[in-house]
This record gives sequence, C-alpha cells and structure tokens, in this order.
Amino acid sequence: MGMSIGQSGGRGGRGHRRRGRHHALVSEINVTPFVDVMLVLLIIFMVAAPLLTVGVPIDLPETRAAALNAQTQPITVSVNGQGQIFLQETEISIDEIVPRLQAIAQTGYDERIFVRADGASDYGSVMRVLGRINGAGFRNVGLVSIPEQGS
Repeated sequence: MGMSIGQSGGRGGRGHRRRGRHHALVSEINVTPFVDVMLVLLIIFMVAAPLLTVGVPIDLPETRAAALNAQTQPITVSVNGQGQIFLQETEISIDEIVPRLQAIAQTGYDERIFVRADGASDYGSVMRVLGRINGAGFRNVGLVSIPEQGS
C-alpha cells in the first residue's frame, strides 16, 4: 500500500506534476543578439576609423610630441616622397595652395591646417608649402607625425 501511494498518488507522483506544470510566458527582452550586433559594429568601426582620415599614403616621421585634442576636422595638406602636394586627397600645385585654402577655410585665417610630410620628402619642398601657408596669413599650422616606438 505504501508503494502504490508513492508511485501514483500524492503530490510527488509524475502524473500530477505534468498536469500541475504551467508554461508561463517570459516577458523579458533577450538582449544577447543586440549585444552581438553592437560588438560586431564596434569592431568594424575600430578597424575602419583610421582608414577614414586621409587617403594619401605617407610615411610619417616619428617624434616624442603628444597628440593634440581637437573638436573639428582640420584642413590637411600632404607632401609625399616625390614632392607632390595634396590638399585633403586632391593633388594640387604649389601655386594653388593659398587660393584653395582661402576658399575652404570656414573660420578664416584661424582655421587649423595640418601639414603631413613623408619622411623621405625633400625638406625644401615642405618648407615651401609651410612658407606659402604662413605667407597667406594662416597662423594655426601644425606638423603631423607619429609617436616614436619604445619611448
């Protein structure tokens, strides 16, 4: 008699548990797919962000100077190893630098201008570019480099 009660009767029986189990709806949002998508987008943007700066390939010299904090995008003038001059990503001649800078400078002569020069470029060509920019009245001019490794 004790055996029959434990197997089929009472609360501990299998039949009663199946009938008493309720499948409640879960009203929570599953955020796992959202987190997965956000992590993938974060990785994509981390890889793509450095590629979006300036498209002219230049081997920048290394220095110990600290990086500048900037809120707005500066105008970039690049000089490659062959002495070609680029304003942003467009190749220009040295005579076109000043008129083009004056045309695109939104804040006038206070516009930030970064000069990027290849480490193998001629010092004289870089100085000619800086001289033209300075002679036009632009005073907020900076030279771009990369930090030294191991310092």
